[in-house]
Amino acid sequence: MYSGQSIAITGAGGGIGRAMAEKFIAEGAKVAISDINQELVEKTAAEIGASAFVCDVAREEDIAAFIKAAEAANGPIDVFVSNAGVGFPDEPGGHAAGGSNESWELSWQINVMSSVYAGRSLIPGWKKRGQEGVKGRFVVVASAAGLLAQVYSGSYTTTKHAAVGFAEYMAIMHKNDGIKVHCICPQYVKTNMTKGMAEIKEGPDKHLEPSDVADSLFAAMAKDEFLVLPHPVIKDYFQAKAADHDQYIGGMAYRAKSMDKGHIPNL
Repeated sequence: MYSGQSIAITGAGGGIGRAMAEKFIAEGAKVAISDINQELVEKTAAEIGASAFVCDVAREEDIAAFIKAAEAANGPIDVFVSNAGVGFPDEPGGHAAGGSNESWELSWQINVMSSVYAGRSLIPGWKKRGQEGVKGRFVVVASAAGLLAQVYSGSYTTTKHAAVGFAEYMAIMHKNDGIKVHCICPQYVKTNMTKGMAEIKEGPDKHLEPSDVADSLFAAMAKDEFLVLPHPVIKDYFQAKAADHDQYIGGMAYRAKSMDKGHIPNL
């Protein structure tokens, strides 16, 4: 399905981004990957057969440059995956608004504005494509925290909600333009972000492999589905939240109070 297509993925030096790149390459696509870590992204690209670029997604000019370079290497982008993300705890204050201004601003730039910057570069060109059917796909890697909450990280929870909101808005505003948007909301995945966290090995909330997230994305793209839930149970949690918000808040408050700090991601 993606043979010969041009794919660009941010934050793809490892983890979910790398797993997606590997799956696209296996399908015959031409893949450009970026990361802020030059050594890592070049090593990964050499190992999987991708083109490597350095990109700080908090800078609009870097994203525009990455898109331009990726298109020069592989042709006009067919699928863009906004994967780079960060998370910070509620420190130094240790309460809901306790995170530093710097951590909030960086979370906003990377988790939200990076997708805005990419969309700003890609959407006008996609709209002008004369081809029938899908003119472009934009993938936002958000989080289950964008539908629910990540306790002990107000900045992560808030910006991932915003990431979901922007993805949804793109899907609404450009559905009639032939642009497909997919929003991935995984729970715990075995990446650097969960390194050091006590692993959940069984049950619906268990830690997934990055390749599981990539598989979920491909299944959703085949059906043109917006919401991608590698942990299907998140749909149940989200519906329960909508049905009784007060009960949801009470349950999450209890979870926060009783949670073993070893089960908190290494944000």
